[in-house]
Amino acid sequence: MQDSERKPPTMRSATALPKPPRIDGRRLRSERTRQLIIEAYLALLRESPDIPTSAEIAKRAGYSVRSVFERFDDLLALSFAAADYALAAGLAQATIRDLDGDRAARIRSQVETRAGICEQWLPLWRVLLHNQRESPLLTMRIDRMREAVWARLMLMYRPELSTLTETDRTALLITLEQLTDFESWGRMRERHGLSVEAARNVWASAIDRLLPPTP
Repeated sequence: MQDSERKPPTMRSATALPKPPRIDGRRLRSERTRQLIIEAYLALLRESPDIPTSAEIAKRAGYSVRSVFERFDDLLALSFAAADYALAAGLAQATIRDLDGDRAARIRSQVETRAGICEQWLPLWRVLLHNQRESPLLTMRIDRMREAVWARLMLMYRPELSTLTETDRTALLITLEQLTDFESWGRMRERHGLSVEAARNVWASAIDRLLPPTP
């Protein structure tokens, strides 16, 4: 082919396909390892009330203790990461359902959602409370979880709460928050031996009695 028949360099470069972005495989593997360590930590908490050791966490995750501390400065930092993971997962679990439903539907929806979160995250919640004096950052995470519960109560029971004065509304929200706290769920399940369904029924019945008439 003669030189005059060849495409100019500028034309060839203009029609060339862009290179795909480079994927950092090592970084992805490190993030995956980090996630598995968090999941191992949470799994051990659900199996035993004792805070797991670094060796137990490493064994469950399938890594060395060194791998744990390469990704977390200490077990407190791991609990921070687990708290963030739980908060994100809890918010995803707390999808608003039946917001425009009748009183019974809203109570059922709220109780089912809250019970599911408490059943899954009670062990971690106890660890967070145990360690909260160790760092103000941990206290902030606990406060964010409580604020999310408060906001959901206000949203789900807005019709009934709207009939109360501000003082009475706040008092009722405090009562509902306490009623549906993690430890309340733990006492029903552990101390009184209630099934998940029976414990949910206790909450639903109590909430229905506490709420004022629906307008």
